[in-house]
Amino acid sequence: MSLLASSNLPFLLALVALAVIALLQVTGLGDVIEDAGDFDSPDGLEAGGFGEALTTLLGLGRVPFLIWLASLLLAFGSIGLIGQSLIADMFGAPLSAGWAALLAGVAAVPLNSLAVRPLGAVMPKDETTAIALDDLVRRDAEIQIGTARAGSPARAKVIDLHGQAHFVMVEPHDATTELRTGDTVLLVRREGQTFYGVRYESPLLGLDS
Repeated sequence: MSLLASSNLPFLLALVALAVIALLQVTGLGDVIEDAGDFDSPDGLEAGGFGEALTTLLGLGRVPFLIWLASLLLAFGSIGLIGQSLIADMFGAPLSAGWAALLAGVAAVPLNSLAVRPLGAVMPKDETTAIALDDLVRRDAEIQIGTARAGSPARAKVIDLHGQAHFVMVEPHDATTELRTGDTVLLVRREGQTFYGVRYESPLLGLDS
């Protein structure tokens, strides 16, 4: 069976993509892409629950994303090409490209997850800037959208100790007051996903824009 047969197309494309990633890493552009893709979730915090379990299962986060992707592409391409060759030898013809890609993907995902575990254990760790929700308490926040009232929170921006912006929902600590767009408040407590803040009386205590 020819390596360039149409039934091998998904795997050849995967290996081409792997070569592109290797080129990006050699030229240093891979680091730029990694940095550009390192963004916070909408509330600026790490996801939990099902999302966290899924990323753990896939091995995401154990190594830089481009390394994880390169490993997955290598596993997918290798499994596909070897599998198609074996099937062609056994049955006289390979599987169609679609079925072969599906089966190779099912095999490559868990294999890649196993492969990145030891790799992640030996790779140097980057310093994380992820924080817990409670770390935002006692920090300044600026009301961005809407008016915060008791039972009706408004969106606010808060800067963490790493200088990163997070967007949270804020209600006034004093139920008789309102917090309006542009107000700077001190986050004094948290209940679930909602923070409670008090307005600064002095403009000198406002949040730097």
